[in-house]
Amino acid sequence: MTGPGTRAVVFDFDGVLADTERLHLAAFQDAFAPRGWVLDETAYFDRYLGYDDRHLVAAFAREQGVALADTDAQALLADKAQRFAARLGAGQALFAGAAMCIERLGRGHRLAIASGALRHEILAILDGANLTSAFATIVGADDVARSKPAPDPYRLAVTRLGVAPAEAVAVEDSRWGLESARAAGLRTIGVTTSYPAPALGLADVVIRSLDEITPGLIAQVLDAAAPD
Repeated sequence: MTGPGTRAVVFDFDGVLADTERLHLAAFQDAFAPRGWVLDETAYFDRYLGYDDRHLVAAFAREQGVALADTDAQALLADKAQRFAARLGAGQALFAGAAMCIERLGRGHRLAIASGALRHEILAILDGANLTSAFATIVGADDVARSKPAPDPYRLAVTRLGVAPAEAVAVEDSRWGLESARAAGLRTIGVTTSYPAPALGLADVVIRSLDEITPGLIAQVLDAAAPD
């Protein structure tokens, strides 16, 4: 289903479909500890949530005044990835209601993911839930040169979908993600899984959970932006 009139929903992943943000934090804390680095929960959610792994490490090192060689950064990222995988295990990482939301919207919309997570991490969770085929395309951190809040992830997602940005709605849990989606020309829904509603003021609509996202809400958000 592509071409004129096609509408799409592009989901962020961590914090929107999958409840993995605290797993990522714990994996970073595990990887940082041998180096004497301390990343607390407040700093992670307030300052670093919008970064992909590579940019988080770079920003943290810069703010700590640490010169980090490329080889050291790569070793740290590999360590974090291993620790994340170990913590993720075989558990159910998707939010309650995620599968039903995907099924509900997939009947009449093209679906995609635009995430700061690595592609293999996204696929591992979706494959475990038999949901990978529901998405026409998946854009991970390793698919773009610039991560959120740059518009690149959403631009690539709608390009792959063959959908005009104005005919797509992004579902996000952070202001960085909302900035990315808006800069790419998408309409936006903010979900308060990671931040309270006032922090998601850039969104066209703010909701509390995926249960509130219906085809009718998607139409409402897109039609409100349509020219008279």
